[in-house]
Amino acid sequence: MAAPPRARDPQSVLFACAMNSVRSPMAESLLQHMFPQGLYVKSAGARKGELDPFAVAVMGELGQDISGHKPQTFEELEDWEGLNFDLIITLSPEAHHKALELTRTLAADVEYWPTQDPTTIEGSRDQKLAAYREVCDQLLLRIRRRFAKVGAASG
Repeated sequence: MAAPPRARDPQSVLFACAMNSVRSPMAESLLQHMFPQGLYVKSAGARKGELDPFAVAVMGELGQDISGHKPQTFEELEDWEGLNFDLIITLSPEAHHKALELTRTLAADVEYWPTQDPTTIEGSRDQKLAAYREVCDQLLLRIRRRFAKVGAASG
């Protein structure tokens, strides 16, 4: 009997978005908190950005501190530790193209989760925070759905 595809039960996951400043660090933190021992989780961006204070604030509301997150690109991650991931989840079109480019030479599965960029929202601080919370909630739902079975058999 053939082994199941690695992505169904990944050991290592990379979240990627445009600048690794909002969506992918949020997703990285959410998944890490769900499986503190079970999974190796990182994030990267197609380009390098600055960590977004709204993302830090919204994650702080969940008791998750991402203030120490240092945005990095795929290339930086590759230079530091290689891109040995079973699964790359892309959250923006730019990151998706980049991941597909990279996985031509990598044995990683790529999943595209189109995710709104909350930095494009105009308005008051409360309106902006609401947009970031919505992105966080969407990511949490998708992560729960996608990884509900992971680690269920073991432990």
